[in-house]
Amino acid sequence: MNIVTGLFENMVMQRGRDGRSAQTVAGDCAPTASGPVVAEVTQGGKPVKGFAGVTVGAAAKGAFRAVLKGLPAGGPYDIRLTVGAGKKAAAVLVRNVLVGDVWLLAGQSNMQGIGYRKDRLKPDSRVRAFFMDDHWADAEDPLHDLSIAVDAFHKGGGISAHTGTGPGVAFGQELRKRTGVPQGLIACAHGGTSMAQWSPALKDQSGASLYGAMLRRFVKNGSTVAGVYWYQGCSDTAPALEKIYTAKMKELVAAMRRDLGDPALPFVLVQIARVCRAADNVPGWNSIREQQRLLPKVIRHLQTVPAIDLALDDLIHIHGPDAHRLGRRSAEAMALLKYGDKKASTPIELRGMTAKIDPLTNSVNLLVSFKNVVGALRAEGRPNGFLLSEDPDRMSTDPVYRTELQGDRILLKTSLSPAEFKEKYLFYGFGNNPYCNITDGADRSLPAFGPLKVLSGTVHAPPVIRLRVSKLFPSAGKLAGLGYPKKPAALGLTARTFTNNSWFFCSMHEELSARAPEDTLVYFCSRVRCAEAMKVDILFGYDGPVKLWFDGRDLLHDPNGINPAIMDSRKFPVAMSQGEHEVMVALGSNQGRAWGIFLRYQRRDVPKALVKKGREFYKGPEPVD
Repeated sequence: MNIVTGLFENMVMQRGRDGRSAQTVAGDCAPTASGPVVAEVTQGGKPVKGFAGVTVGAAAKGAFRAVLKGLPAGGPYDIRLTVGAGKKAAAVLVRNVLVGDVWLLAGQSNMQGIGYRKDRLKPDSRVRAFFMDDHWADAEDPLHDLSIAVDAFHKGGGISAHTGTGPGVAFGQELRKRTGVPQGLIACAHGGTSMAQWSPALKDQSGASLYGAMLRRFVKNGSTVAGVYWYQGCSDTAPALEKIYTAKMKELVAAMRRDLGDPALPFVLVQIARVCRAADNVPGWNSIREQQRLLPKVIRHLQTVPAIDLALDDLIHIHGPDAHRLGRRSAEAMALLKYGDKKASTPIELRGMTAKIDPLTNSVNLLVSFKNVVGALRAEGRPNGFLLSEDPDRMSTDPVYRTELQGDRILLKTSLSPAEFKEKYLFYGFGNNPYCNITDGADRSLPAFGPLKVLSGTVHAPPVIRLRVSKLFPSAGKLAGLGYPKKPAALGLTARTFTNNSWFFCSMHEELSARAPEDTLVYFCSRVRCAEAMKVDILFGYDGPVKLWFDGRDLLHDPNGINPAIMDSRKFPVAMSQGEHEVMVALGSNQGRAWGIFLRYQRRDVPKALVKKGREFYKGPEPVD
């Protein structure tokens, strides 16, 4: 008897949903050897219950087919298959077989493994691999040694004598720890390959194509696996290729699920990491990473595992020990996807971001939040990896001067004023060779992302820098008895534009300090027009005794206002009807120590769909003065 598919020494057979084997075995035998196929299975020299001579199939016309159903996960088992009896009997003995979970490992060089071989893991006898020469053995790097490959596409390839470490062995060993059952790894990767070379349309070429070779190896091992582990994308960063990457991935996953016979086949892929070539198509690398980050939203039963923080052993290939970290991260994602492992967490995902005014600097800060963080975000040394750019495809001067880790959130402190914050794009892991070092308590990296247009989630009119300003009046100090001016025309209001700073601070410091220590009073008047009724926040900051009126109605009296003036330190929600409205401010000089005010308007009731499209100034209050 000669086994062709489904059963080989040292192999791992895929278990079914009940945790037991249902492996189909096929082969050929002499034409005279016909009749039932009988299986005898032993473990440690003792018969396995239910397999002490059980009929599992039949032979006829020189071929046989059998199904080894019901072997518990574990082993190792010795399996004897026999056809016929007496002198016409034919038999084959297959030793050291395990039952557990089997995975296809596919993609290009970082799945193939080009890390230094000196860093490879010690083998685990319950984690096996189907190597490129079609034999099973304990899984040990190099898993994907193309120099010994059987399939025509892989022949002629190879690796150096000192490289070969990848993420696959750690992936298998971590899953064995998590599940307690043996793991099998079917090596199918080939360095430098593109989505076009992995096209399912080439499957009829069998071993002469990547997809065909993968299918051949799948069929040879019994036509059933637990899932797919994939790392590929670096060869698709060219402009013509990156535009169709998501469509090609959807096509590939759908074809695999169809051809591998599992419409819900779990699929874990790695988000491409780095390449140390500064001029190597930056937009393309950004695009592929961003598309990979978003693939779980368009392909079900798929998870993306970030690798942007990992070290390299050359220009593009992941350092051996970090390849092991990647394998463990990927195993955790697969454990959750495949088994619903309660001890596993989904890879970290971006939750959202909010722009806020820093009350101490009057600049804009970004608060970026994440989902699925284990423990808290952390970094060795200064947290790094974020970029705020004016251009979605090119690096510009980065205004982020500090990155603060706050549990599952990150505060990015910038030097930008609100007006300077327009049209900015946020990245984590920009370009070919970023330095990113933020992980969580389970050693999982933030995903690389970007370009993402920064939106505050609100809509505001431009900061008020043109107002009507009064002449100076003697002040009553704390302004306690001051009412809304009965005759505004008597204030001597004249238009004035404040352009002496980038923070839109309406400063009267020279005039107020010139009258010190005399206590004086100045009025600021802002008029706005609303094209429709709307809900608005009046945002205000000041540094002296102050009163504020909206359409003649008292909104604020603070007799103890002092330096510094803080932008947006006070907020007054108002309803503005269609037409014109007025904000009047009276500021006491506090004997020359006061300087001026901040004022702006922020609309609250803009439809979310419009905010998401980036229409930051959609029909907000428009200045009249």
